[in-house]
Formats: sequence, structure tokens, C-alpha cells
Amino acid sequence: MPWSNTRTTRMTLAAALVALVAAPAVLDAQERMRQREQNAFQWSGQIPEGAWLRLRNINGRINVLAASGANAEVTADKTWRRGSPEQVRVEMIRDGDNVTICAIWHENVRCDADGYQGRGRSNDSNDVAVEFTVRLPRNVHVQLNTVNGGVAVEGATGQVRAQTVNGGVRVASSAGPVDARTTNGSIEARMGAATLASDVSFRTVNGSITLTLPANFNAELETRTVNGSVQTDFPITMSGRINPRQLRGTLGSGGRRLELHTVNGSIRINRS
Repeated sequence: MPWSNTRTTRMTLAAALVALVAAPAVLDAQERMRQREQNAFQWSGQIPEGAWLRLRNINGRINVLAASGANAEVTADKTWRRGSPEQVRVEMIRDGDNVTICAIWHENVRCDADGYQGRGRSNDSNDVAVEFTVRLPRNVHVQLNTVNGGVAVEGATGQVRAQTVNGGVRVASSAGPVDARTTNGSIEARMGAATLASDVSFRTVNGSITLTLPANFNAELETRTVNGSVQTDFPITMSGRINPRQLRGTLGSGGRRLELHTVNGSIRINRS
């Protein structure tokens, strides 16, 4: 019996020690969640068809989905390890029917439809990332800019301009023209309209480009890569010399220009 009591006491002490160790971790997680909720940004409002919603970011992803109603909705969630989330603010500016929303890391920097103005002191210890999620109404144009993060657009019906430096770009557009650019990342895109209303451009430096088009797609095609190949499912009426890394010709009945340019990567055009 004494041995049994001693063993029970040891087990109770061990359980108590585990609880003491776990308690700070639980409190730390709860505090971090409270801070994330406190530092989150939400905006909802009407943007007329044909107007622009612009998102500007520096460190973090941008995700765009189709809205279920007439209102645009934007949320911004901050994540960090050792940074100061309260030093990173998110601002909304209206210019006419257009809306610009920016994540800003420095006190003396401002942001508007033309981009960031002013210079902030570098703070390498502030590793805060801001991830934007957008729900976009029909026929509203969207312009998305970030530096360190990917960009994903699903179900857009207006114009799409998406640009990053370190990250991939993925776009699915049912109608509107697209301009997608990155430096270090691949581009994946799907176009739903058979005929382009204006020119479309996909450009990267270090990454591949994969484009899926309707079977009856019409455009003047120009593709170019330096270190990679060009492949397509479509018959193309060629113009100029045949080059395995450069392709120029007509898809279907032609029309607006479709450009796909990369340096280090291959280009693939699929038929949906």
C-alpha cells in the first residue's frame, strides 16, 4: 500500500507539472489570437460596375473570390512572430467610385491610387505579414499589388491587373482582360471568353506560364522564353520564322494581342 500511495503521488505531481508547463502556452496562444482579432481589418461597401478596387500590399498574399451579392468585402489578417502588428496599419481611400486599400508599414508613408508615397525607416525586426481576402462583385475591375506574396484571383468578370515580385500569380477570369506579372514565380491562368475585349499580357522572369483557353479562342499570339520551351494544343497560323522558344501567329480568327513572356521557364497553352 505505501508503494501504491507513493506512485500515485508521483503521478499527480507529474500531471501538475505538465499542466503548469502547458498553461503558459495556452495563454500565449489565446493572447496571440486576441491580438490578431484586435489588429484585423474589415471593410464592406458598394463599388459600381466599371469602377476599380485597388489593393496594395508589401508583405503578404492577396486572394480574390467572387462576391455573392452587390457589396465588395475586404478583410486583412496580420500574422507575425516577433514583429509589432500595431505598427502596420490598413487604410481605405475613395476617389470617385473607386476604392483603394493599402497595408502601410511606416508612419510617414502614405498610399493612394498611384501607389505609396514617402519613405520609411527600415525595420528588419518587424516581420508582420498582411493577407488580404477580397470578395469582388460582378464587373468590378481589380488591381492587386504586393511584393512578397502570391496573388490568386477566382471568378473575376472585370479587368484584372495582378503584380508581385516574390510569388506566383493564379487568375481565373470569365470575361475581363488580364495583365499578370511577377519576377520570381510562375503564372497560371484560365480565360473564359472566346474573344478578348482588349490586349492580355502574362509576364514573369523566373517561372513558367500555363494558360488554359476555350477551344474557340481568338487572338494574335506572341510567346517568348529564353530558357524553356513553348507548347500549345491549338493550331496556329504562323508568322515569321519558326523558333522553339518564340512563337508568333494567329489563334482562330485573330483579334486582340495575347502576350506570354518569360526568361527562365516554359510556356504551355492548353485547350479547355
